[in-house]
Amino acid sequence: MKQRDASLFVILGAIGLDAATKEAALMFLEGRTVPVLPFFNLTLGFNRGVSFGLFSAEGAAGWWMLVLATLAISLVVGWLWHRAPTLPDRLGYAAILGGALGNLVDRLPDGAVTDFIDLHAGGWHFPTFNLADVAISAGVLLLLLSSTLSARMQRA
Repeated sequence: MKQRDASLFVILGAIGLDAATKEAALMFLEGRTVPVLPFFNLTLGFNRGVSFGLFSAEGAAGWWMLVLATLAISLVVGWLWHRAPTLPDRLGYAAILGGALGNLVDRLPDGAVTDFIDLHAGGWHFPTFNLADVAISAGVLLLLLSSTLSARMQRA
């Protein structure tokens, strides 16, 4: 299997797993919080902004702004994915693209993204997020790691 084909599975897997977990959250978490670990709950929330609730956008104009921005960013990331020279770079861009498209698909019907992962400690709660956000963050980390390792190898 070609490397680009393998990274396509990351894109499709991120979209599919994100959609499935959001649907499960909608079915089982409405009106309740499920403690999983002392620092981790499952709790249903809806985000009208971008990742982690930043830049909340209300109304039709906000919906269009976020949808068009997500499409534009997805096109750029898709182009970078297509042009990526190494497998770690392709996988990083694939994870970002899959996460962005997963959140876009969720946002289209009502302008909100379903969130359900609640990390907390000592009364402090990180903004609730979802698996698409995890994919985006993991993709960024993979690209940073790949870039750092590549720079170190070139200096050696």
